[in-house]
Amino acid sequence: MTTIADVQPYGAATGRLVLPAGASSLGALEPAWVTTLLADAGFLLFRGFHADLEEFTSFVKAHSSRITLDPARSFHGGEVAQKVDAGTTAVGLHLENGNSPFGPDLTWFLCEKAASRGSQTTVCDGYRVWDAASDTAREVFGTKDIMYSRRVEEAKWKALVCHQTEGRKDIADVTFDDLRGLVGGISTTLQLNDDGSIHYAYRTGAAHPTLFGTRLSWANSVFGPSYNYEAPRITFADGTEIPEELFSEFRKLTAELTEEIDWQDGDVALIDNTRVMHGRREILDTDRTIYNAQSYLEPDLLTAAWEGRAQA
Repeated sequence: MTTIADVQPYGAATGRLVLPAGASSLGALEPAWVTTLLADAGFLLFRGFHADLEEFTSFVKAHSSRITLDPARSFHGGEVAQKVDAGTTAVGLHLENGNSPFGPDLTWFLCEKAASRGSQTTVCDGYRVWDAASDTAREVFGTKDIMYSRRVEEAKWKALVCHQTEGRKDIADVTFDDLRGLVGGISTTLQLNDDGSIHYAYRTGAAHPTLFGTRLSWANSVFGPSYNYEAPRITFADGTEIPEELFSEFRKLTAELTEEIDWQDGDVALIDNTRVMHGRREILDTDRTIYNAQSYLEPDLLTAAWEGRAQA
């Protein structure tokens, strides 16, 4: 394609900074090119395109088969962007919805107004974490799944079902069977409580293949936040406790390998939510506006990315 973007390294690893080569917009970037670049980089930062909420929404939709959400957040400007509102304290590394069976393929951010200090988004490539882990840790998490279990309030799980089914049912008509139908054969057990809330237990790998390959990535939500939810209990899949020394090892590794996105107005970030965890430094300036979106990659773009990497 015609050169409309300048790609540079961002951070110490494979992340990439994408700059306009001329007066191009995000909409001028071919989705197949963006997806193939993401497959190698893990995360992309688009800077200098001066995106607004409308352009961000169009950019997300151009790459996505379906938009998903956090049911505890409200939408802004349609049903794509949700405002990031998890208080002001630092947020631990996690995958978006990684402690549930509804984790999206892609996580997106738009910085409408950057803070003058603090509040950088953090990113940590699970490939690098897994490669740096001890033999003991790799043996354990290479063979044992983990389990997240917790209670979710009725209004939140019903909002999720309503959105996942693209509004085919009014939220007042959503039933527990609708939720069970969405979960299907995924490694999740569900229980309906007397107060209408549900309790779920979700089994997954702490290290697992990614959207774009079979290489294992230590990418999960064991250090993640629970700002709008009850904190999950995290164990091995058989219910036994995960040894503290393993948590300690990965706290140290992730701290060493974490990088920062230091926001500027109009920046857009795209993260492979199956490979790269993200979080946030403490907010020191609350005069900031950042939006988040979550989506599933358009299947044709996934095919193009796999083919592009095979030919590289």
